[in-house]
Amino acid sequence: MKNVILLISLFVAGMISIDASAQIKTPAPSPSAKIEQTVGMTDVHVEYSRPSMKGRTIFAADGLVPFGKRWRTGANQATKVTFTEDVQIEGKDLKKGSYALFSTPGASSWDVHFFEHTTNSAGGYDEATPALTATVTPETLPFEMESFEIFVGDLTANGATLNLLWSNVMVPMQLGVHTEKQAMASIDKTLAGPTDSDFYNAGVYMANSGKDLEKALGYIQKVTKGDNQKFWQLRQEAEVLAKLGKHKEAVTVAKKSMALATEAGNNDYIKINKDNIAKWMMK
Repeated sequence: MKNVILLISLFVAGMISIDASAQIKTPAPSPSAKIEQTVGMTDVHVEYSRPSMKGRTIFAADGLVPFGKRWRTGANQATKVTFTEDVQIEGKDLKKGSYALFSTPGASSWDVHFFEHTTNSAGGYDEATPALTATVTPETLPFEMESFEIFVGDLTANGATLNLLWSNVMVPMQLGVHTEKQAMASIDKTLAGPTDSDFYNAGVYMANSGKDLEKALGYIQKVTKGDNQKFWQLRQEAEVLAKLGKHKEAVTVAKKSMALATEAGNNDYIKINKDNIAKWMMK
């Protein structure tokens, strides 16, 4: 009898597990979409959902998207637009980052709003103030777009258009990028040579990888020999000196590291240096 009860229990548990894991999948009414486009030296990413007309009037005083009322500019979650560099929208400056895109359609003009992205919920921006609002003149298309679409077009080295399309309406926003400024900054940085951080990171990598320790020490000391010494950098210099068998020098540098760590109140580095000093003084 006990065996029968056990078998029934296992069968019921199995059925519950099957029911819990079974999911019916159906097409999304407004499928999600992503676009990625490089404009000059700036990457543009858009994540949005694409509602369809389905025989409905879209943009009108009494349409699905009424004139004069703010629209999430898509469906489901808030549409998210990300710029990896500072840009201009219709000549207005917008800092790099992620934005929730909303718009207020009108018969002769649209206001397009960029809110700093804080949530995927479209309702999370009801009381927020946009970082930028651009007024754009819509264009009437000679055909109808069944599904809402966002795309980046008219690409040049210095800009593009960020376009909203649905029904027979296209809203083209002028997108400006700072390609020349970014290119010159890249040129200046490259021609100026490696930074202190580059030398330090190279030295630490070489030391930790068991590469040429003398070269690693030289790279690290390009940083630690300066006036703005950091306790964590000096600790790395001491470690390399010890690996090279230069224990007396390692102790001297470790003491400097410990003194700076003490000033900064960093107990972890105080202990590391104290332990190392005790170990290397025995060598």
